[in-house]
Amino acid sequence: MSDEPKKDEKNPNNQINIELSEETAEGVYANLAMIAHSSSEFVIDFIRLMPGVPKAKVKSRIVITPEHAKRLLHALQDNIKKYEASFGEVKQADDIPKFPMNFGGTMGEA
Repeated sequence: MSDEPKKDEKNPNNQINIELSEETAEGVYANLAMIAHSSSEFVIDFIRLMPGVPKAKVKSRIVITPEHAKRLLHALQDNIKKYEASFGEVKQADDIPKFPMNFGGTMGEA
């Protein structure tokens, strides 16, 4: 037996082909993220909050495993580091908005 890993016969380079539809490629604007988790998953709601409008709409909900949440965290940290190296530090406002939302469990916001 060989010690070399077997390559997928259908995809000899072990690459993933990712399909991106035209609609998805346009993206969706969100300026708030609410994060909740259970023992088996993280739920990230991307929300569009408009000034003066008392109602905000969830534009997308992503459900991922804790392992993928940690990978996402590291990928975001790496990309922010690269962004700041090119464009300067990302400034954050001191007045973090407080939201009267409690969906139960531990909640974070970004």
